[in-house]
Amino acid sequence: MTDTPELTIRPVTEADVPAIVAMLADDPLGATRESPDDLTPYLAALKRITGDPNQHLVVAVRADRVVGTLQLTIVPGLSRKGATRSIIEGVRVHADERSGGLGTRFIEWAVEKSRAENCTLVQLTSDVTRTDAHRFYERLGFTASHVGFKLQL
Repeated sequence: MTDTPELTIRPVTEADVPAIVAMLADDPLGATRESPDDLTPYLAALKRITGDPNQHLVVAVRADRVVGTLQLTIVPGLSRKGATRSIIEGVRVHADERSGGLGTRFIEWAVEKSRAENCTLVQLTSDVTRTDAHRFYERLGFTASHVGFKLQL
């Protein structure tokens, strides 16, 4: 996938799931919705994700340690003259790797992959409370152009 002397971005394997779930749970929002002590639902989700060619779940690895993750979903559509778009989701960087450029490299990877998939638009959502993340995405050229809505099921 993407290699530098220090960092590799590659598809997720089952062995990566504990490290990913730990990162998902390591923030105020994730702490209330993730369960690192029971990996069963995460492993089932991984099988669904890896079975779908429009899903790209990747990890960043440095020195044999998972230090980040993100999911890129390719969505073909009819709107915008049949445009294909991508959605970046579940971006996490290990706490001791933040502010070191990994998040930027991750988003650059996702944009490059989206171009390779002939996407005309890359979109993402970020929780309204994550103001640091909003500044980060804006610095990378994303604009807060829409209001998002969710319905918990």
